[in-house]
Formats: sequence, C-alpha cells, structure tokens
Amino acid sequence: MNLVIDQGNSRTKVALFDPRAGLKKALVYKHFSSSDVERIFSLYPVTDSIISSVVDIEPAVVNALHRLSNRFVLFDHLTPLPIRNDYATPNTLGQDRLAAAVGAATLYPERNVLIIDAGSAITYDYLTADGTFVGGNIAPGIKMRLAALHKMTKKLPLVEPDEAELIPLFGNNTRDAIAAGVLRGVAFEVRGYIRALEELPQAQGFETVLTGGHAPYILNNVRNTPIHYEKHLTLIGLNRILSVN
Repeated sequence: MNLVIDQGNSRTKVALFDPRAGLKKALVYKHFSSSDVERIFSLYPVTDSIISSVVDIEPAVVNALHRLSNRFVLFDHLTPLPIRNDYATPNTLGQDRLAAAVGAATLYPERNVLIIDAGSAITYDYLTADGTFVGGNIAPGIKMRLAALHKMTKKLPLVEPDEAELIPLFGNNTRDAIAAGVLRGVAFEVRGYIRALEELPQAQGFETVLTGGHAPYILNNVRNTPIHYEKHLTLIGLNRILSVN
C-alpha cells in the first residue's frame, strides 16, 4: 500500500492507495507530525511513501517515513516525472502544482487540460496532450481576497462565504456586495481562462479540472460550465509519481 502526503499552507492531506484498487482512504490533518506517521504505519500495511510540501517539512516526519518505508520519495524539482516540465524555473515551481498536473495526465491521458487549484491561492495551469507542463498563473485565493478587502479598508467587514449559497449577481447590502464581488469575480476569472483557451487552435478539445479546498465555492457559481471536479487530484498525481520512481 502507498502512503501519499501533500502538505499545504494550511493543512496536510494524506491518502492511502492500493496499487490495484486505487484510493482506499483519505485523511486531513491540521498539523501532521512523526507520531501520525507512526500511527498510520501501525494501522495499515504501508510499504512505500511519498511526501510533497510547499512549506518546511519537519525533519522528524522525513526520518520516520524514511525509516518505516521500503521505498520513500521526498518530492522535489529533481524527482523523475511521467510528464515533461517546461517551467523555466523548476526549482521555484510549487510541487503541488506539478503533482496536480501529473494527476490530470493520469485522469485525462493524451488530452489538453486546464488545471484550476483553488486553495490559499488559485492557480491556473496548462498541460498539453503530449504530456508537457507549459506553466500557469497564480492569483489570490478566495479567502485572501476577502481578507484583503477587510484589512486594507477602514470599514469593510470580514466576510466568510457560505459555500452552499448561490451568490447574487449584484449585492444589495455590504456583506452580499463583498461576497458577490469576490466569488462572482473568481467565477468570471475561471470562465475567462476557459474562453481564452477555446480561442486557441492548439488547445481544441481541452478538459478543465478543478480541485482544492475552496473548489465548492467556485462550482456553485460556474454552473453550466464544463468543469470536472476532482477532490484528490494532487494526491492522485503524487501516487503516480511514487509509482514511476
């Protein structure tokens, strides 16, 4: 069984993959420690492991994974990949973005793919049908935009959006005006990227896949837009990277 760990800015996502049956279990940790590693290995028949992080990894976590695994991969820009990375500065590329691209290549082989990851930041990345990661863009995330409006003005309140709520086109009170401004703005941003790719002859027939913790906020406001939602896209990519190493 494969243990796959994706350490983000605000939480750590952990998954267990069976080589034959695929994803078996997914967990989320606010703080992931070496004791969590020990517990997982005591409960499940883990043989191989991989960890990816956009923050500093605790040495004790790495040591525990290395000690307990038959095969351990510390994912970085030098790790061999099943896709080609054309990013000009691979050492500065967020590993979560690259892992998500591998996940997209796994789910949509030989397809052009627009990958949208809505986390602390929102990233828009493009993978070509021949398996080349071209690059992408980084924009402020939903909560970052809401926080900026509150912190950088005198009177605007901090708004926490309700992901189950369909945001109005125009707000008729300050709370709705902020929520609509941010969430509708992100929705228009997403549609804008899709339209831009639709106009490129080389991108014809592309797929759009959405992932990330704030994806539900976007999905509720881009209805009737052709988007695939894959909650575990980055974990799927990391599992594929572990398999090819």
